[in-house]
Amino acid sequence: MPRKPRFNLPGIPQHVIQRGNNREPCFFTEADYPRYLDDLGRSINRYSCQLHAYVLMTNHVHLLVSTTQAYGISQMMQALGRRYVCYVNRRYQRSGTLWEGRFKAGLIDSENYLLTCMRYIEMNAVRANMVDHPAEYRWSSYAANAQGQWHPVITPHPAYLALGSSAVKRQKAYRELFRQHMEDPLLDEIRQALNHELVLGCPSFKDRIEGLSNRQARLGQPGRPRLKAKAGDAG
Repeated sequence: MPRKPRFNLPGIPQHVIQRGNNREPCFFTEADYPRYLDDLGRSINRYSCQLHAYVLMTNHVHLLVSTTQAYGISQMMQALGRRYVCYVNRRYQRSGTLWEGRFKAGLIDSENYLLTCMRYIEMNAVRANMVDHPAEYRWSSYAANAQGQWHPVITPHPAYLALGSSAVKRQKAYRELFRQHMEDPLLDEIRQALNHELVLGCPSFKDRIEGLSNRQARLGQPGRPRLKAKAGDAG
């Protein structure tokens, strides 16, 4: 089956996921996480991208990214992959594939779903039963977005900036969002859009994307059931 063409629409955020091959680890020691973030920062700057949220799990990563270039996110991920895989292979004297094929990405309706997607990403470790609260997990953007901890790779999105007139007010409003429980239908909607590389958004937004991209933005006929995730792999 041919690969789906990428959505290459500058200015519209994309929710990106990349998994370790066969869902095996892509981070092996604590030193690997800051190295990945450093490589991510270099790749973001090189290809005019902006990172709004992230989480680094043991065997996969989630990124929420915008770009001003048509192929910026694809180029960023390719550069990041080359850098990080080279580091891992050299450090651990290994060879072969680290990632499970190419990354997956879906477009996000920033007006209606961007903050929801940020919350989904930063709650990943909680859903995986690794921590009780996102503030307890070190390798996510929660500390930057909810607590004001400066991070060089994070750029606030306009939807986040609209939460308040000051940094303190924005952080408080953002923390309040995490008091809301994410119901299963919403989680399924986010996962379907990402895993099928479609669009997370309202119907009118999906209509607009289909017109701009000339490709499907919605899930069509149902496919095979999604495989059950391994323990600790929230997705």
